[in-house]
Amino acid sequence: MTFDIVLVGYFAGFCTAVAQFPQAYKVVKTGNTESISPIMYFIMTIGIFFWFIYGLLIPDLPMIIANFVCLIPSLYILYITIRNLKRTKKQSI
Repeated sequence: MTFDIVLVGYFAGFCTAVAQFPQAYKVVKTGNTESISPIMYFIMTIGIFFWFIYGLLIPDLPMIIANFVCLIPSLYILYITIRNLKRTKKQSI
């Protein structure tokens, strides 16, 4: 029996990607992003994007898949967070 290290990459990628979805679901369900730091989500989304690019460049399929899947909810949460901030600023003017 041999140990396939790629399975570790797939498992790590699965956990990382799936971790984004509960927050995205909560944002979809409630529309509330008050407790989300837009700067943190921006930095995290940029990081995920560059991990995805890195995966393409080396090429590493677990990294590519995980970061592509992770990018979807991260971009959505960032978009809704920025949209809500703009709406709040417009209402306060």
